[in-house]
Amino acid sequence: MAATMAAVAGVLAAGCSGAPAKPASPGQATASHAAAAGLAVGAQRKALAARYLAIAQAGNKRLEVAFDRLHKEDRNRLAAAHGDLREIAATERLFDRRLLGIPFPPASERFARFLYLVNEARANMTVAAASSPSLPRLHADERRLTEANKPVEQAVTILRSQLGLPPPATS
Repeated sequence: MAATMAAVAGVLAAGCSGAPAKPASPGQATASHAAAAGLAVGAQRKALAARYLAIAQAGNKRLEVAFDRLHKEDRNRLAAAHGDLREIAATERLFDRRLLGIPFPPASERFARFLYLVNEARANMTVAAASSPSLPRLHADERRLTEANKPVEQAVTILRSQLGLPPPATS
């Protein structure tokens, strides 16, 4: 990495110094171009990762609050639990819309679209659970929602890996 940075710095210094540039040998020119391209790709990946993290962290904070309420104070309050579930579904859909707004490269785009699809399916299940007629039915729906998390978590793990991010923390 240090050699790459030195090569790019040398190219930039020569280009910005105002002095006539020495002709580079074909090998040096190719290495310098490859180094600059590698830095651009790395910078793009970091920028995409930062955009992804911004929406994921914001969504996760909202989800954490809503799920805490659902599992604690609203556990035995059907109407309040319905509200929590509607908030969870809205948060999932907001994340999905924001995710589709990130211009991922083709390989990552496939996993972002897959994440969108499985997360939307989970959001639809969450909305359906928000109309459960009883607490026992609601708790049964929650178990199905937990199962629906598995493909979402797999897609998140793969996408994060492609962005150079560590796997998400498990709860």
